[in-house]
Amino acid sequence: MAGNTFGQLFRITTFGESHGGAVGVVVDGCPPNLEISEEDIQIDLDRRKPGQSSITTPRKEEDKIHILSGIVDGKTTGTPILLIAYNKDVKSEDYADLKNLFRPGHADYTFQMKYGIRDYKGSGRASARETLARVAAGAIAKKYLKNTLGIEFLSYVEQVGSIKTAINYESVTSDQIEKTIIRCPDLEIAEKMIHLVEEVRDDGDSIGGIIKGVIKNVPVGLGEPVFDKLSADLAKAMLSINATKGFEFGSGFEGVQLRGSQHNDIFYTDSNGKIRTKTNNAGGTLGGISFGETVHFRVAFKPVSTIKKKQQTIDKDKNTVEMEASGRHDPCVLPRAVPIVDAMGALVIMDHYLRHKAQNL
Repeated sequence: MAGNTFGQLFRITTFGESHGGAVGVVVDGCPPNLEISEEDIQIDLDRRKPGQSSITTPRKEEDKIHILSGIVDGKTTGTPILLIAYNKDVKSEDYADLKNLFRPGHADYTFQMKYGIRDYKGSGRASARETLARVAAGAIAKKYLKNTLGIEFLSYVEQVGSIKTAINYESVTSDQIEKTIIRCPDLEIAEKMIHLVEEVRDDGDSIGGIIKGVIKNVPVGLGEPVFDKLSADLAKAMLSINATKGFEFGSGFEGVQLRGSQHNDIFYTDSNGKIRTKTNNAGGTLGGISFGETVHFRVAFKPVSTIKKKQQTIDKDKNTVEMEASGRHDPCVLPRAVPIVDAMGALVIMDHYLRHKAQNL
């Protein structure tokens, strides 16, 4: 199966299945002498892992990461880094009744048609459990970028269903994001979001929403013209995450309501002699290249496809059947998707930073 590798100079290849022995990633291209530990990586994995609150899947996985290569005496060596987490709380029997069914909203049908075979136990590679590997690799990129450039990744839940916060993304802090189980920094709105997710969960259903991606302190010059724009690579990264259905950069679709005179970000020189813009409708890039302002975007996530309500579908023999899904699933993916958005953002920025350094010696 192709499509398991992401990045050019900072490259990751993920492996493993939701109900297999383990999930992991090979990270290639990490610069040497970066101090990194399993504990550093575990912090981000704990934000993504299942069973962390009442509004996430009850599956209990520690997601304990193990470093098997590429690090000596606590520092990267410049050689490939192998990270692996073993699956523990596997209940494949929950999927026995689904072996011959095509679940609505899932990749069952497309995998079967493409490969002639599929892993029906937890969806195999189509499972969001694969994102564990992305978050592990992203933790390495995040630490390097924080230490080297002071870059921060501060994604948060902006909307659940029709409930939305209007908080200014520039003012959001990591402490605010982590203050509630929904990972919305607006405490009043967060409580409403949590209540909605609980209602949906108790009704055996699911709900989607939007994550606001925020990357601060990105230096000027990252991104390539034409096909490898920073914004384009971020779009691909975010849309590769399970359950994503939309991506908008900067002002996004709302920008079409503005005139050019309103949308243009006016340059000025601040008191420190730094070139800035008065607004940031562009989202932090011009011509696909970062210009020093905060990179910001929005990612839309659909409602989780596996729900406990009865639904009509067909089986492999094209018979119409009624099904009621079993298994353990999130009623809303957003709280656990926040660290995934951060990780994918870090992988893109890290790759473009190394590409920029290689080109501009």
